[in-house]
Amino acid sequence: MDAFFASVEQRDNPELRGKPVAVGGASGRGVVAAASYEAREYGVRSAMPSVTAKRKCPDLIFVKSRFDVYREVSRQIRDIFAIHASEVQPLSLDEAFLDVTDDPHGLGSARAIAEDIRACIKAETQLTASAGVSYCKFIAKLASDQNKPDGLCVITPAKGPAFVQTLPVRRFHGVGPKTAEKMNRLGIETGADLARWPLEELRARFGSSAEWYYRIARGIDERPVKSDRVRKSCSAERTFGQDVTDPDALRAELERVSTISWERIERSKFIGRTVTLKVKYADFTLITRSKSFTEPVRDAETFHEAGRSLLNALFPLEKGVRLLGMGLHSPVEQQKGSPKQLGLAF
Repeated sequence: MDAFFASVEQRDNPELRGKPVAVGGASGRGVVAAASYEAREYGVRSAMPSVTAKRKCPDLIFVKSRFDVYREVSRQIRDIFAIHASEVQPLSLDEAFLDVTDDPHGLGSARAIAEDIRACIKAETQLTASAGVSYCKFIAKLASDQNKPDGLCVITPAKGPAFVQTLPVRRFHGVGPKTAEKMNRLGIETGADLARWPLEELRARFGSSAEWYYRIARGIDERPVKSDRVRKSCSAERTFGQDVTDPDALRAELERVSTISWERIERSKFIGRTVTLKVKYADFTLITRSKSFTEPVRDAETFHEAGRSLLNALFPLEKGVRLLGMGLHSPVEQQKGSPKQLGLAF
């Protein structure tokens, strides 16, 4: 995600849009947790002391962190990841590795899948995301930073080694600041410099990490994407640009969200017994309503009708609705076949 915490704050408070924003404490001991792109233009960065950030950008606006909100948006994003990828390995609230080899939507290429994920995130959260697409985790991570914000970078296997060799080693995952300084003192500034060092000489200087450095300098990373947990739900949500107050308009929005959600349920082959409606009001109050069945929900009409009845029970509305979501929970175990590796175009 692009400047995740700060972007959420700018989304939820229109007065912050287009202004330099830092999430974190403004006190003398405060630290910047995240900075908007407007703040970054002044040199403000995450983990920077607040007093330093304020000195760099006198007009910097500090806002308190709201990790409950960030976690909720992160869950929305991961739901989108899960219906596009067979394996999802989160790195943080706003970043993850995805294995899209299986191409469950039949989009035809990794680039098309990445574009679809970015479009879904923007439609559901009103936030932008950047993506790096490549044949291994190391290069995909580097590529994800290339065209921020709201960008996409694809590095094919043929271009991988050359791409790595143009970059400074300080950007390499697994090369910390102290190691980068040590490399620089040895004349290793870029991936190309690192690739010129024989493995034995790297071992003499860097010990057990030498083989990792040797391989990444050549664009080699065979680590698989590993999911962190079993999927517990499948859903879709929509955050509205303006609060919805009209019941008929809200019913129409439910039909759209419900349809998207059911399409995801079918594509991901998720089976569950509980239909859940999620509503966030204009004052950010969040509620969920659920209807459980003794048997798994296997048809669209049962799913849609459960959502309609849950929504109708909320009328008349006392305040506008900001977000509407619908999904299936209470998973039922399925018999899985043996995994297989497939080819997918970039």
